[in-house]
Amino acid sequence: MPKPEIHPTWYPDAKVICNGEVVMTVGSTQPEISVDVWSGNHPFYTGTQKIIDTEGRVDRFLRKYGMLDASSEEAEADTNTDTESKSEAEN
Repeated sequence: MPKPEIHPTWYPDAKVICNGEVVMTVGSTQPEISVDVWSGNHPFYTGTQKIIDTEGRVDRFLRKYGMLDASSEEAEADTNTDTESKSEAEN
């Protein structure tokens, strides 16, 4: 038995609340725990995670290892040409 008056109150059925609804109950020293993200709505666990391509790193990787198909290469070349002509026009 714990010593009296030195331990916090233990709530064996504390509610975990996300977006206004109870998502689970756990043991905690607080009766309610409010969270923004939990495994039920996190993109990694739900399978809706998207790859954020910063600076074309994914395309560069795919090009380097020959995994990029021809149609993607042509579209990328058109985009690069348009970008180059715009930057030349600005100068």
